[in-house]
Amino acid sequence: MSTLKSMVTFSSIHVLLALGSVGVLVALPAPACADETPPSPNIIILLADDLGWNDVGYHGSKTKTPHIDSLAQEGVELDRFYVCPVCSPTRAGLMTGRYPIRYGLMRAVIPPWRDFGLSLYEKTLPEMLSRAGYQHRAIIGKWHLGHTRRAYHPLNRGFTKFYGHYNGAIDYFTHEREGELDWHDGFDSNHDEGYATDLLAEQAVRFIRESHGDDPFFLYVPFNAVHSPFHVTDEEYQANAHIEHEGRRKLAAMTTSLDKAIGRILSTLDELNIAENTLIWFSSDNGGVPEPIGNNQPLRGNKATVFEGGTRVAAAVRWPAGIPGGRKVSAPMAYIDVLPTLQAIVGIADHEGLPVDGVNVLEVIRGNEAAPDREIYNYIGQQGEETENLSVITPEWKLVCNGPNVLNDSGAEKREVMLFRIVEDPYEQTDLGGKHPEIVSQLFKKAQEFRSLQPKNGVPPYAEGREGFQAPKEWKIERP
Repeated sequence: MSTLKSMVTFSSIHVLLALGSVGVLVALPAPACADETPPSPNIIILLADDLGWNDVGYHGSKTKTPHIDSLAQEGVELDRFYVCPVCSPTRAGLMTGRYPIRYGLMRAVIPPWRDFGLSLYEKTLPEMLSRAGYQHRAIIGKWHLGHTRRAYHPLNRGFTKFYGHYNGAIDYFTHEREGELDWHDGFDSNHDEGYATDLLAEQAVRFIRESHGDDPFFLYVPFNAVHSPFHVTDEEYQANAHIEHEGRRKLAAMTTSLDKAIGRILSTLDELNIAENTLIWFSSDNGGVPEPIGNNQPLRGNKATVFEGGTRVAAAVRWPAGIPGGRKVSAPMAYIDVLPTLQAIVGIADHEGLPVDGVNVLEVIRGNEAAPDREIYNYIGQQGEETENLSVITPEWKLVCNGPNVLNDSGAEKREVMLFRIVEDPYEQTDLGGKHPEIVSQLFKKAQEFRSLQPKNGVPPYAEGREGFQAPKEWKIERP
């Protein structure tokens, strides 16, 4: 089994880096074989925000999501796709292929009052794609990886276009956070009027129309939907009148808007006759909020937990020219696998960054290989070290630790440690820790090794620094 090693260095501006590698978790992707893989595809990553497991039609939701469903039905449904329990860490791992705990960005999200961002030592996915000939690389949506320094800005992290917002939880109509406009085109404030989800779809369609051609493009659309505040359009609210619970109805209306936005992107690909060689990777950034508003059934737990309902999300990949569709793959995969998989597809042997934790799962998605033998780790400490959650998943087992920091021996009495045979108990109903203490001990040590990767000056708990915070005018970034 793999071991974790931590070699941590720090920068003077706390843009932090942990240089360790995670044993078998590190795998260099092989260059794509020319006779199996078509020319580099257009790449679109669609990331929903707080979308619950049972908030999509193909998982049984009463909310209709025909366009999201089509991605799973025409492409490959990723039945066990894991992300982090909250927003910023998933986005960081997606951009780097590395566990965000290594550079201090896994404990919590980056709130408005936090001077922190994705480590400047990390190489990003768009930077890698630029070397593969992707001249047009856009992010249209929610960044959430640093907003206090220009160095953190998407246009300085490999993207050529940015339209959207820096923070999470913006007002869907005024586009404000903390009373100030957080809506931007590049570095400049943008005063476009309209419902945020619709505006993002409009800009995504415009980018596709302007960028398609001889060279492939990369489009990352991290929607703010269906994250709170629960703001809806009248049209979609009326369309979901069959849902009696007010909060649930609003979430359904937001989901309908999200699905229609995705539909506009898909129809544009069809109209331009480029859908065949466009790879679309869809997922949520974490599980849904608790019931009765969110719905992660039949999975246990919700957003901000390491139970399956918080970290196993609806996901699919569609690439007609390169991946046979109409299938479901149940092999465990993770957000950190996206970068090395795309790296293999575009034929870049070395992404010039630090060793990745993700693996190239292209042939697993194609159905040609079994799941890699590895562990998948998760962690959150958003409210502080007394209420941390940490999990380790192996091909057969899952260990969940809830309570004080696992490196704190004095907190053992307050800690809840559970062991599930996840391959047979995906809903985490039966704790087998008492029957298998040796497995608990083995996986708990791995959990401690993973937790030890956290830099001392990583992102603080969420509420720290909130009192007295005043947002800058229109969230303009003045510092280099």
